[in-house]
Amino acid sequence: MTHKDLIVNVHLNMLGTLDGLLTKAATHEKGEALLGAKLADDMLPLSTQVRFLCNMPGEAMARLIGLDFTSREEDPETIAEAREMVAACKADIEGWSQQDFVGEDEQVELVIPNGMAFDLTAGEYVRDWAVPQFYFHATTAYAILRSEGLEIGKADFVGYMFKYLRQPAG
Repeated sequence: MTHKDLIVNVHLNMLGTLDGLLTKAATHEKGEALLGAKLADDMLPLSTQVRFLCNMPGEAMARLIGLDFTSREEDPETIAEAREMVAACKADIEGWSQQDFVGEDEQVELVIPNGMAFDLTAGEYVRDWAVPQFYFHATTAYAILRSEGLEIGKADFVGYMFKYLRQPAG
């Protein structure tokens, strides 16, 4: 599997997971208040997790295909707006996936908001930063919703796996 295949598929799979979670959240009794929920006082709320998850693919593509991308600054204010943001991001990824990616051994620079700078190959960037950070925020969004009483489980987090399900011999 190439670094391109890995990052495109992870982004699309987990954004599908996020959309499924948000669909369930839309019918929960806490409704829009879920967007303000967080796991701990020093952590960011669900709305910011959604924004980060929708920014991260574009930020990765800036390094991997030379995309001119500006991260969204505003969190979604409604669950419907969050779902629209996810749908738009998935559509963007589909388009970006048609582009040529830099080679796996090509150098990329990662500068994070605190000013720390890292020099990695494209493959290292995907494996060691982009994918783990994306899963961190997806897991955090799941955990926030679960802690707020949404009836979700592991099957909701890895629902994309059901396309591989083998039916028992019968």
